Amino acid sequence: MTTQRARPYLGTLVEIGARGAGAEAAVESAFAAVARVHQLMSVHEADSELSRVNRTAAHTPVAVSTDLWVVLKAAQALARASDGLFDISVGARLAALGLLPKHAGLPQASHGNWRDLQLLPGRRVAFARPLYLDLGGIAKGYAVDLALQGLRSAGMSDAWVNAGGDLARFGTAQAALQVRHPADPTRLLPLLSWRAGAAATSAGYYAPHRDGGPLSPLIDPRTGRPHALDRSITVIAGTALLADALTKIVALDPARASTLLAAHDARALILESRPDGSVAVFDSAARAPMRENECHV
Repeated sequence: MTTQRARPYLGTLVEIGARGAGAEAAVESAFAAVARVHQLMSVHEADSELSRVNRTAAHTPVAVSTDLWVVLKAAQALARASDGLFDISVGARLAALGLLPKHAGLPQASHGNWRDLQLLPGRRVAFARPLYLDLGGIAKGYAVDLALQGLRSAGMSDAWVNAGGDLARFGTAQAALQVRHPADPTRLLPLLSWRAGAAATSAGYYAPHRDGGPLSPLIDPRTGRPHALDRSITVIAGTALLADALTKIVALDPARASTLLAAHDARALILESRPDGSVAVFDSAARAPMRENECHV
């Protein structure tokens, strides 16, 4: 029995599919896990747990759920490892650009950074200075991991979860990992064949436009300004959470990201459009560029 469904969560369309006895119930349970992450971690929801933390943690420590705690710990570990290139405290800047909501009680500006986020005993969160945390660069990956874990526990023979480019799968047969052409998102390019794993892609082709150009949702913590996503970056890693976060670090500084990729046994594929319509692909595993007709690796 095969079941496949798609529903809107976490600012994107989440597709979940599974094959095996009880696939319908397994897929429903997987969507429940994604919905839980959405309710806990979406800053677009004024009553989410993360929004409550953003309103309160500068005044008094806030006890949080296990799910939010796991994601915050992972975000802080990546911030330390990247010297702050991955920083979830940029929400106020995104809100100022009109890319995140300005709910009542949230800081309208913040001069803090990831170092002002304190993770205290008892799963409590405190801010040394007012912060507006945004988990848009990591929460989708966590939701994908939770959903796939549930499908595996339910005994599915094949399963896949795709949350707007953050995806993971396992199965009995090989499948093509495809990404959109960086200059023409209607075209799909096959990158590799895989049976199981996790991957995430960051690109600027769906960024909102302002003043005649795209407005990138990726903030460079070093400058406080949007970083142009003029290339497509796919990271393959052990978890979708890790792949999701690493795409942002690779986008900001590919050279510095190489150490992190190696440390996590992860692989980055950077696609850059050429004037003649072809695509050059840099594979961190091969350390050599390829042309579009050589995308199979």
